[in-house]
Amino acid sequence: MRLDDERESSNVDDQRGSGGGGGGTPLRIGGLGGLILVLGALYFGVDPKVVLNLLNNAPSSSAPASQKNHTQVAANDPEKRFIARVLGSTEDVWTAYFQQMGRTYHDPRLVLFTGGVQSACGYAQTSVGPFYCPADQKVYLDLGFFQDLKNRLGASGDFAQAYVVAHEIGHHVQNELGIMKQVDRNSEMSVRGAAGSSVRTELQADCFAGVWAKRANDARNILQTGDVEEGMNAASAVGDDRLERKAQGYVVPDSFTHGTSAQRVSWFRRGLESGDINRCDTFSAPSL
Repeated sequence: MRLDDERESSNVDDQRGSGGGGGGTPLRIGGLGGLILVLGALYFGVDPKVVLNLLNNAPSSSAPASQKNHTQVAANDPEKRFIARVLGSTEDVWTAYFQQMGRTYHDPRLVLFTGGVQSACGYAQTSVGPFYCPADQKVYLDLGFFQDLKNRLGASGDFAQAYVVAHEIGHHVQNELGIMKQVDRNSEMSVRGAAGSSVRTELQADCFAGVWAKRANDARNILQTGDVEEGMNAASAVGDDRLERKAQGYVVPDSFTHGTSAQRVSWFRRGLESGDINRCDTFSAPSL
């Protein structure tokens, strides 16, 4: 990605090394159970029963490499600067898009943490993965997650990382548009399952991530050769079916919360090709 000339957002709150607070025993991240836990929970939506069963059999391991002393994190930390530039790009794109719609986009904040963090949605440990909390309009991210994404699921590259951030920002866009409240009020729609509201919500966030990439590239030419493939690979790597097959050897569609690999790629591509949020209406789509 060409981000060297992009501005860095001032909305990054670096809490790494602060200890996280909240108490509790850190969850182990070694073995397959730890992998699925790290990549499941709030971001990927693997069945908690499967996760816990796997975790019980997982060997212990040392803390993630990302959990370093905050005093050793330089002010020019390239990882933080990269995230700040991606966030700044999303702010520019969505601010302009909302203006076109006659609306105002309110920038979210992005919290970098290690170990654990207290959000308005409750206390969360690193093991839950990246997540967005609508109650405080913040995205929470442990940068060590990207090593798991690369080393254990084979989704590497800077655009793969940008896709993760853009997906969580996609949830903020949903919140800004009132979509989350509409879903919460719709008691007739099943939350879980292959066609449930959770899957539709997550696939729309994937589509919004694609919209951001399309518009950012049109405006600033940020994409380079291979970037699109990195994004597609990341979307495919985190499909419910692929993760469940890794965890337990079979797939349970009724437990889906984020969509299959094919669906995630399809909706991300739809946003990337159109740059139009009107093409991202997963809730009206008869087939995902």
